[in-house]
Amino acid sequence: MRHRLSAGLFVEHDGRVLMVRSVLPGRYDFWVAPGGGVQGTETLAEAATREVREETGLHVQAERLLYIEELFQPELRVCKFWFTGRLRGGTLDVTAPEARAEHITEAAWLTREEFQARTVYPPVLQSRYWDDRAQTDAGPIHLGLRAMELW
Repeated sequence: MRHRLSAGLFVEHDGRVLMVRSVLPGRYDFWVAPGGGVQGTETLAEAATREVREETGLHVQAERLLYIEELFQPELRVCKFWFTGRLRGGTLDVTAPEARAEHITEAAWLTREEFQARTVYPPVLQSRYWDDRAQTDAGPIHLGLRAMELW
């Protein structure tokens, strides 16, 4: 089994969270907070900000580590670190080769209500995230281990 370190960001702006839509016709269509694998010697926060830039064209700053999530599929085990983040600039753009390689078709700022009608990852965005993000004194929250539903 292979192992992978991954990092992502929950970037909020004007009461909305930055999400990307990944579509592979006939296989999947879901929304996910931007993120991906750590490369070389970059830190988790550096990986998360790079992934946001590659997937959305936006420049962001990683802030607080909020969640640690463990995922598995038959041949892969992933440990993903989710940070909160802040928008620094840029324009939404999903045309970068890295975004296309991940079948990202759009990026958008979604409200909590808009999550309810969509398949959203990580699932915590449809539930406890909205309370957890306000807790400034808590350390990272371990979300446990779950099977990857799509890959």
